[in-house]
Amino acid sequence: MKKKPTFLKVLFIIGVVALIIGALDPLEGSVVITAGSIIMTIAAFLKRDRHKKLFLTFSVLIIVGVFFLFYFSSFGGFGKGALSWWWGILVLPYPLAWLASIVLLIVRAFKKPKLPLNQNPDDSNKEDSVDQAK
Repeated sequence: MKKKPTFLKVLFIIGVVALIIGALDPLEGSVVITAGSIIMTIAAFLKRDRHKKLFLTFSVLIIVGVFFLFYFSSFGGFGKGALSWWWGILVLPYPLAWLASIVLLIVRAFKKPKLPLNQNPDDSNKEDSVDQAK
């Protein structure tokens, strides 16, 4: 029997999709990326995910970077007649946290899930071989 996806799993997937779709246009998509990051963080906390603190850290960094992105855009951006390029350092948390979130999602996709504390991996193999022998 296949298990139905739970609400939190669907919520997490929606956050991942928003995080990826928002990257198509990083300036206007920053709102979508921020929303996706927050949705992923909420789903991770409600699921008691082992990476929940990393998702929270990346969400806060994305929010800070997007805040400064819009703040500096209201002044006309960077360059001649506007702000110095050094102010762009305050925007860096946004792309760096987005990239770190994507890397974390890739690592999670390829890493094996941990077994429950009361289950030994050797015992599960023995039970499978005993069932197959019968």
